[in-house]
Amino acid sequence: MFDKNVYIGRRRHMIEMMQAEGATGIAIFIGNVESPAQYRDNCYKFRQDSSWLYLFGIDEPRYAATIDIESGEQTIYADDADLDDIIWNGPTPSVASIAASVGIEKSAPYAEIDKVVARARELKREIHFLPATRQYNAMKIADLTGLKPAEVVSASKAGCPNASEALLRAVISMRLVKEDVEIEEIDKACILGQEMHTVARRGVKVGTIEQQIVGDMEGVALSKGWGVSFATILTQHGEVFHCHSHEMPIVPGKLLVIDAGVESNSHYASDFTRTYPTGGKYTQQQREIYQIVCDANEHAFKLTAPGVAYRDVHLSTVRGMLKGLKELDLVRGDVDEMVHEGIGGLFMPHGLGHNMGLDVHDMEDYGENLVGYDADQERSKQLGLGSLRMARRLEPGNIVTDEPGIYFIPALIRQWKADGTDKGMVNYDALESYMDFGGIRLEDDVLVTPDGARRLGGKRLPISPDDVEAAMTSE
Repeated sequence: MFDKNVYIGRRRHMIEMMQAEGATGIAIFIGNVESPAQYRDNCYKFRQDSSWLYLFGIDEPRYAATIDIESGEQTIYADDADLDDIIWNGPTPSVASIAASVGIEKSAPYAEIDKVVARARELKREIHFLPATRQYNAMKIADLTGLKPAEVVSASKAGCPNASEALLRAVISMRLVKEDVEIEEIDKACILGQEMHTVARRGVKVGTIEQQIVGDMEGVALSKGWGVSFATILTQHGEVFHCHSHEMPIVPGKLLVIDAGVESNSHYASDFTRTYPTGGKYTQQQREIYQIVCDANEHAFKLTAPGVAYRDVHLSTVRGMLKGLKELDLVRGDVDEMVHEGIGGLFMPHGLGHNMGLDVHDMEDYGENLVGYDADQERSKQLGLGSLRMARRLEPGNIVTDEPGIYFIPALIRQWKADGTDKGMVNYDALESYMDFGGIRLEDDVLVTPDGARRLGGKRLPISPDDVEAAMTSE
């Protein structure tokens, strides 16, 4: 938890932004509750809602709040511990004292929020809310507003039509630009993430079961932070983007993609990806593709600066990768035409990067189109570009990932060939020798600064093919 003035300032700024848009009524906020794993008293590890953490900072279950947009009055709702709670969990501070620690003077029992919101509805006041993520929150917001649970959650990239536009716009604009205290915490999370990846790299030995590497690296996240910021991706099938099965032994001659991050104890995320040769040395074919991706990562970083649309960074990076693939005779024709026709999507069906902060895909539950796109931007329908989560014009304080990749996905290649999607620009004969290649992705976390950008964390993980091989040899 930050100093209470951080939260006071955030809520005040949010109210002022909503008032400037002419918003009236009350805003409701529902923190997460304990979530049973198998039965009520055996719960998953508690993780607080990120929107709640951002505005209120209270990392305890079963809290809620209301903010009156017109008067500025703020109330925390939660129940003080009873004797049974104290017996099992020990003494805890009062709700009033916890509320005061984040700058809120008024508190009430949890059930009181039902009465407050019901009264506001009777008076025909507008009820503002952010999209819910978890089932309990959706059900609670639905009960309070009279909507159905399905009507208060995000509909994928489009977000939640019933959520408050004024509240969403205010919170998105605030969370997109990280404060100094946040940047400091994300730097710490990135340092831990780099340590976790170093442990992973040192564990890449032929014959080792993938799960052993995952266990060793996640031990860093658990011993020094809250845990992982998302389910670890570690696979010798890099063409499968979200491969979470780790039962295979490391075999020689393959590429091992490790995409993983740490969530710090303050709940800020890191997210790094590296791709290692399982035997310690890249083959010639692997090195050629790897170098293209490595160059793309550096190219994207150099373009990242205030005023630059990250959509343009994506397109420029894809252009560079297609140029490299053309030199290998995997694609043919005019590179600019290939970019226009979306040929890059065959090799990189995902976007260049995403926002990062309290969520590893920051605010994705609000709706990607709202969070990642300026008002005058539209999401493309092309494969690859259409999956770009962050397209906005960059400004200082944005934190984005820089994660280009090249993948050879047999099913996609066969489909494009059958449909003629490539318009004659792909050399399918040459691609035959890449059908069991897998994929390569290289990812860093980047802060946009007033004069450009900097990579977050401490010493950068080895990324050039020579440096990777040297590190693996020495280890």
